[in-house]
Amino acid sequence: MNTKLIPSIFTLTNLLLGVVSLVFTMDGEFVIAASMILLAMILDGMDGRLARRLDAASPFGKELDSLADLVSFGVAPAILVYAYKMKSLEVVGLIVCISFALCGAVRLARFNILNISTYFIGVPITAAGSLVALLVLVGNRTPVPLMVYPVIMSLLAVLMVSNIKIPKY
Repeated sequence: MNTKLIPSIFTLTNLLLGVVSLVFTMDGEFVIAASMILLAMILDGMDGRLARRLDAASPFGKELDSLADLVSFGVAPAILVYAYKMKSLEVVGLIVCISFALCGAVRLARFNILNISTYFIGVPITAAGSLVALLVLVGNRTPVPLMVYPVIMSLLAVLMVSNIKIPKY
């Protein structure tokens, strides 16, 4: 097997977990759906490191990673929270969730064209989507007031497209 393919396999598995999260959301299995997003986060953290270590970094890999991230950390968390709690807020809940996914897409596009290696501009979509998944997991164990969800989602959406510099570790 060509070792240069390994990072892309991790990225595609991240994408697969995002799609699986969407399927579990549709089935009302919100804890499993949230867990899939968190597993995708682990793989997302590994693909870039592997690409650099295996000297397999490429523009293709960068684009594939962004597409996977949009599904796993933008669309999947937005649909998850909408189905889990925010559907009861009707149009407002839908607008907030769609805004989260759209801001995530903008954040990823900006990241790809800026090529800054020492810090992030705006909260990374991986962090935002994973925080949303954690919120669902916490809400499943502990009562979380309904209005916390749109506030957190809106705040994260704004932070993703903000100009705040966040150090890379």
